[in-house]
Amino acid sequence: MSLAESHIGPFIGPRPMGRNWHFRAFVALTAGMAGGIATAVALAIADWTPASVAAMVLVTLSALWISGGAATAILGLVQPRAPAAAPPEGWQPQGRTAILLTLCGEPADKVATALADLRRGLDRLGLAQSVTIFVLSDTSGAERIRAEETALADLRAARALHYRRRPANTGRKPGNIADWLAAHGVDFAYMAVLDADSKMSAHRLRALIHRIETQPRLGLVQAGMTLVPGKSRFGRYQRLSVRLLAPNFGRGMAAWAGRTGNYWGHNAIMRVAAFRAACDLPILSGPAPFGGAPLSHDFVEAAWIRRAGWAVVLDPDTRGSAEDGPQTLAEFHKRDRRWCQGNLQHLCLLAEPGLAPLSRLHFASGIMGYLAAPIWLALVGMIASGAVSVQGALPFLLIAFVLILPKLCAMGALVIRARRPARRRVILRASAAELVLSTLIAPLVMIRQTGAVASVLMGRDCGWKSDRPARALPRGLPELAAGLALVLLAVSTGPVAGLVWLLPIAAPLVAAPILLRALDAGA
Repeated sequence: MSLAESHIGPFIGPRPMGRNWHFRAFVALTAGMAGGIATAVALAIADWTPASVAAMVLVTLSALWISGGAATAILGLVQPRAPAAAPPEGWQPQGRTAILLTLCGEPADKVATALADLRRGLDRLGLAQSVTIFVLSDTSGAERIRAEETALADLRAARALHYRRRPANTGRKPGNIADWLAAHGVDFAYMAVLDADSKMSAHRLRALIHRIETQPRLGLVQAGMTLVPGKSRFGRYQRLSVRLLAPNFGRGMAAWAGRTGNYWGHNAIMRVAAFRAACDLPILSGPAPFGGAPLSHDFVEAAWIRRAGWAVVLDPDTRGSAEDGPQTLAEFHKRDRRWCQGNLQHLCLLAEPGLAPLSRLHFASGIMGYLAAPIWLALVGMIASGAVSVQGALPFLLIAFVLILPKLCAMGALVIRARRPARRRVILRASAAELVLSTLIAPLVMIRQTGAVASVLMGRDCGWKSDRPARALPRGLPELAAGLALVLLAVSTGPVAGLVWLLPIAAPLVAAPILLRALDAGA
């Protein structure tokens, strides 16, 4: 998911983790909620069988996962929202900053427009001499290269940016940046990394430069992000969800992660000296999908920077920082499949020597973000088939409450800060709409993520931004089949009245062909 310069404060020197009361609160809240769910389920299981024991293991893992999200949201709710930090009037950086925008086949027209606006904004702030924009291209194919060079020609002629295209994309994006580092890194103190769909304002970049320059042990600052306006219903839903949830969730994560935050690959600034400690990424042993270069290299870079003694922090303010998002569920699943493989590769790095405990937690959280889907599906199947008999509604109600707690906390944070009744009504309506839409979409994502995990476990490599056409079943058919199978399984093993708890999962799956057409409208 993801996100005001806040309570984290300057990183001055080593500080024991035990003094971070936010992290202790996060652990206590997570353990308390997960323990409550596990206890409720254990007391509600009618017959203890080997299947019941297996289900309890899966329930405990799932409970820890969703409770961690709820604990993060609770911490975000109690954090004071500090005003956006702005450098003092007339401040100018002492060190030079490079803005690195990486391209790999993405359309360059919008990139050129965004960089032209950014260059003008930086010049107005007096940063013309201290900030240089580099476009680092790994684009291949004669037509794409020609279109890219044409789109950027005017900016290159005006010396608004430097453009370099590699003939071979060795090492993919990390290799692209490493090549720039070898050629130009000595000339710059800081580097801000953007993707082709990134949007950052000049004011936000200036604030990030000020922060990293005035905190000497700060190695990386990950800016919070929102989404640009969507074109389809699905795109607009994603933007609504991020605008509602990301600020509060980001404040909570920034609180418990402290100086051991994470990196999401773009919309971040880092100290060149710190990144040098992370640019030599490990090559995982064995063949793909688990072996080879890490696909989710950003998590690894953050862990390596922290291991070298630099602070990695999250600035959860989403103002002036955005990215584009997929406009259809098919586009979402294609990107998510690559992220799934990259995160599961981190299983090989959990025991890497010298890493900070919270870096390992970030790895584990990313892994669980994808394993949660097959775990949930397995639990639903075990209960629907009657292999595990759960009596009473309390376990289901408790799980549902913990699942929606992040949404309630985010809504509460916005309502508390809203000054006018009309604004509060807008927030309540938007939150209700987001809850309905996320409830409908979650089962669809669960099925596809389960398929993605199974694909990785079967040894299938998704490649890197592959142009090969994906072999896909008709839209909505896998979800429809899964929904019908769950309904038939439940009907064949128990009374029809027992299907009530299954409806929020099965109904969106059965309606998937219609739901997907409605969500993709406008794309």
